[in-house]
Amino acid sequence: MDIPGNIGDLIMKVLICNAGSTSLKFKLYDMPGENILAVSRIERVGSKDDATFYFSNNLNHIEVRKDKLAIPDYLSGIRLFIEYLTTGPTAAIADISEVERVGFKATLSKGYFGVHEITDDVLKGMRDWIWLARLHNTAYLDTIDAMRRLLPDAIFVGAFETALHRDIPLERKLFGLPYEWYEKYGVQRLGYHSASHGYIADVLSRKQREYKAISCHLGGSCSLCALENGKSVNTSFGMSLQTGILHANRVGDMDGDLFLFLRSEGLSEEEIIEGMYSKGGLYGISGVSNDLRYIGEAANQGNKRAKLAIDMFVESIIHYIGAFYLNLNGLDYLVFTGGIGENSALIRSLVCEKLKIIGVEIDNELNKSPGETGIISAPGSKVTVMAIPTDEELGIARRTYEYVRS
Repeated sequence: MDIPGNIGDLIMKVLICNAGSTSLKFKLYDMPGENILAVSRIERVGSKDDATFYFSNNLNHIEVRKDKLAIPDYLSGIRLFIEYLTTGPTAAIADISEVERVGFKATLSKGYFGVHEITDDVLKGMRDWIWLARLHNTAYLDTIDAMRRLLPDAIFVGAFETALHRDIPLERKLFGLPYEWYEKYGVQRLGYHSASHGYIADVLSRKQREYKAISCHLGGSCSLCALENGKSVNTSFGMSLQTGILHANRVGDMDGDLFLFLRSEGLSEEEIIEGMYSKGGLYGISGVSNDLRYIGEAANQGNKRAKLAIDMFVESIIHYIGAFYLNLNGLDYLVFTGGIGENSALIRSLVCEKLKIIGVEIDNELNKSPGETGIISAPGSKVTVMAIPTDEELGIARRTYEYVRS
C-alpha cells in the first residue's frame, strides 16, 4: 500500500519515463529542488533505419541529435539513453545507480488507482485491463520490463493516469448498468490525464486554497476535468480512453449499440475498431488530418468538412463545460492546456465566445499571445481564463518523490 506524503529534505535523483506506442521521453530531476539534469526523446521506436534520438545535458548545455538510427525495441532505446546519460561529454551522472526512483506516467491497472510502487501485482493489473488501453499499457509493460533489467536497484513508481479521479462521487462515477458489474468487474468512470490535470491543480492551488476550475486538456487525446480545491470531482473520460470529447483520431462519446449496428451492416470488428480508434475524431470528420492546424487551414479555404470538424470539437467541449459548471455550482478558473489548448487561439476564442452566458470574456490580444501569467481573460470577466503549458513530467516527478513505502 502506498502512503503519499512529504518525505522531508531527502535529496534524490528521479528519472521520469513517458512511453508511447513508438516513442520514449525521459527527464532526470534532482529532487526536491525540481532541477532538470537531462532530457531525452526517442521517436519511431521499432524502426530498423529511421529512428530519431535527442539528448540534452542541462548542466553543460550540450545537445545531441541523431536520425536514421536502428532502434528496434524499447530496450535498445533505453540503453542508448543511458549511454549518453552516463558517459562522455553528455554525462549528467557518473553511473545509472545514482537514479534512486523511476516514475512512469502509466495509464491504468486493475485495482490500482493512485500512485503505487510497480510490483508484480501491479503489472498483472496492467495486463488484466490491457484491453482498455491497448497501445498505452503495452508500451509501458515493455518499457518497464526493459528498465527493470537495466536499473535493478531503483524503486519503480507508477503515477497512474486514473489517480486524480479516484475520489469522484459515486453518483458521477457509475454508469446506468447493473450495480453488480461495478462490484464484480470494476465497471466505472476511471478518468485519465491525471498528470496534466494534476499539474494544473498544483498551479491553481498555489494561487489560492479554495477554488472551482475546469481544466481543458486539448491535444491528440482530449479531456476536461472539474476541479474543486485541487481535487477532481468529474471527468469527461469514461472507463476507457475512447469516451468524452472529440479526439484527434478517436471518436469520443458514441452510442454503444452502433458497434452492433455496424456489424449487422457488414463491417468487421477490426474495421469498426479502426474507425473508432484511428480513423475517427477530427481526422474522420475532416478527412484532412488529425492536426488542427491543417484542419483550420482547410476550413479557411472553404472545406466544409474541416469546418464541421472544428464546430463539432468546440461543441463537445462546451457540452462538458456546461455540465461541470453545474457540478461545481460556479466557476473561478477556466484553463486551457495540452498542444491545442496551449497553442490554438482559434479554439480558445470559439469556446469562450459560447461561454459569455456565464460571464466569460477574453482579451483578444492576450488570447493571441498569452503573457507569463497565462491569463487571457478581459478585466471584467467573471471567470479567469488561462492558457497554461502543462508539465506532466514535473507532476509525475513530484508524485514519485513524495511516494513513501509502507
